[in-house]
Order: sequence, then structure tokens, then C-alpha cells
Amino acid sequence: MTVSAVLLLLALMLLLALILKPVAEKYRIPFAALLIVIGLIGSELIVGFGGDTGVRYDLFHDLILLVFLPLLIFEAAFKINVQQLLKNGLVILFFAVPVMLLSTVIAAIAIYYGIGHPTGFPWIAALLTGALLAATDPVAVLEVMRRLGVPARLCILLDGEALFNDATAIVTFSVFLYIAQHPLESVTFGDASLRFVVVFFGGVMVGLVLGLTFLMLSRLFQNYIQQAIVTLIAAYSSYLIAEYFHVSGVMSVLVTGIILGKVIHHDFSSAGGSGFVDDFWTFNVYVAEALMFLLMGVTITVGMFTDNWLAMLIGISAVLIARAVGVFGGGALISQLPNVESIPIAYRRVMFLGGLRGAVTLALALSLPTTLSYWWTVQSIAYGVVLFTLFIQAPMIESVLKKEGLQQAKP
Repeated sequence: MTVSAVLLLLALMLLLALILKPVAEKYRIPFAALLIVIGLIGSELIVGFGGDTGVRYDLFHDLILLVFLPLLIFEAAFKINVQQLLKNGLVILFFAVPVMLLSTVIAAIAIYYGIGHPTGFPWIAALLTGALLAATDPVAVLEVMRRLGVPARLCILLDGEALFNDATAIVTFSVFLYIAQHPLESVTFGDASLRFVVVFFGGVMVGLVLGLTFLMLSRLFQNYIQQAIVTLIAAYSSYLIAEYFHVSGVMSVLVTGIILGKVIHHDFSSAGGSGFVDDFWTFNVYVAEALMFLLMGVTITVGMFTDNWLAMLIGISAVLIARAVGVFGGGALISQLPNVESIPIAYRRVMFLGGLRGAVTLALALSLPTTLSYWWTVQSIAYGVVLFTLFIQAPMIESVLKKEGLQQAKP
């Protein structure tokens, strides 16, 4: 496609998103789910009439990881309530690291034995699938939760968990992918654990350095438009520089976003500048999410459902089992620790239902090399799980919140 054709297509997609947003709000349909449906219908019509959408798996993967993901992570980190994050930090990290790793293993075991084909779908394929399915993306339910006025702690638990476990999932997936691509190389559990620690905490260190660097840079500018530009540069710089050093770009962006968000909101709150920067990032993420989910619909093929419908069902069941064990079992365990505020059972029910899958899951699935014999099965499972969480789980969240008496609660 020519540059002019791509720009026209993007403009039409954004116009479509603007039109669909009020429809989704009126009929209480998750916006992301509606965009996916429209993208799927549109692509099938274009292909049916002999056309070509011009969208390819590798292009979509690069768009998510290099363009959309830094925006989504930075915006969430920039706007997150740091006070609430620190107050619930231990619980969030518990869910985002050990519980996420446990969920990966449980999902992998369920998928491996559910598919029951060791030759065509070996253990490493199951572990890769478990890792990419462990990344949660509750954006579709957080919008509903905030509209209903649910407790701030419940929102921060879901939001914070998603922020940190995205990084954990990506690092874990990269370790398993290396093992899958080097079957003759002996990789011990110690080697894999060391690689995880280096990538994860390496991203934290890069984020700290760049966050403080851009913090000092932001002090040179007092205009809120300049502040917004600094944050945009910081988001992409922190991600790309961390990836250059082969550490976690997501963790780097997350730490950078938290540092800049805390300071800019403090320094510019009275002058109204922080409000402009918040609106700037709201705009960025609206555009990114609209294009991302429309493009996701375009990349879905009917063959995924006809060829791998059973694998999709197995993947969905595995994710639900792993999520239930992690949230209900892990929630009960962490609540027993001293100086940790208990997680009510109503919160755990919402956290279980709100553990949607989205952009990171798709990006990781699309990054699988086609040289791996099971890549198509893993991708199909990923798409099936994402669609299930958006079309089945997300619409249920409002009724569950009302049933549990969590709507209209004071933060």
C-alpha cells in the first residue's frame, strides 16, 4: 500500500471509531469488542470482493510492540495513583510476579494435557502459550468500574497487576522462546531464572536512569505543551533504549512513566498543566486502542475457528482455571500476611472476571516464528482467549459489580 493509501485507511478507521464509541456506550457493549467485530466484517467483505487489506501478521506485531504498547504502558503508569500503588505494592507485585508465574505453569499443564499431542504440541509450546496468556489487560472493565464508582483499591489492584505482569509475561515468554528456538542447547532452570532477573530488573534500572534524566529535562520547560512533548519522547526512548540493551522495555517505560507522572502532577497541578498532559495521553491512548482493536479484527481469519476451535476451548478453560487458582488461592494467601490489608472475596470475584487478555497477548502470539511447527495453534489459542474475555467476561462485569454491591462506593 502507498503512504497516501495507508493514511487514508487510518483516517477512515479513526472516523469509524468515533462513530462507534457512542453506540458502544449506549448499548453497554465493550468498545474494544465492537471494534474487533467491525474490523473482522470489513476485512471479510474486502477479501470477499477480491481486495487486499494490506495488513499482515508481522506488521500488526510491530505496530503493537513498537508503536502502541509504549503508549499504553506509559499512559497507565503516568496516570496511576502512586499513593495507592505504594500502599498496595506488595499485593500487586505478589499477583504480578509469583502468581503470574504460577498461572503460566497451571495453564501450560492444562493446555498440554488437554491437547494431548506431545509430538505436534510439546511442553515448550504449552509453556509459551501459558506465558503469553498470563498477561492481563483489564482496560475494558476498568472504564466500567470507574464509571460506576467502585473502590479505588479494587481499581488499583487490577490496574497495577496488569502493568507489572505484562512485563513479567513478556520476559517469561522471551526465555521460553529462546529455548524453543535452540532445542539442542542445554538451558537449565538456573540459567532461565538468571535471564529473567537480568531482563526484568535491567528494565527497572534503565527506567530509573531515563526517568530521572527526563525529569531533569522537564525542569527546563515550564510550558505544559513542552511537558507533554517531553513525556512522549520519554515513553518511546525508554522503551527502545531498554530493548537495545536486551532488557525489559515494558518495565523501563513503566518506571519512567511513574516518575514523570508523580512529578508533573505535583508541579503543574495548580496551574492546570497536568490536566493538559493527562488529556494529551488520553488522546494518544484513544487513537492507539481504536486502531489496535480494529486491526486485530482485520487479522482474524475464519480458519482459526475451523482449524483450531478445540484448541481454543482448551486454552479458554486453562486460562479460567489458572486465573481462579491465582486470584482465589493467591488472594487468600496474601491476605494472611501481617500488615497486609485483606482482599475481600467480592474483590477477588471481580479480579477473576476482570482478568481480560488483550494487546500484549496478541503481540506475543504474533511474534512466534513460523519455523515453529505449532505457531498456528498457539496464535489461534491466543485469539480465542482474547475474544472470549472481551465478548463474554467483559460484558458481565457491570452486573457482578452491582451484585456484589461495589457500585457507587466511595474511594
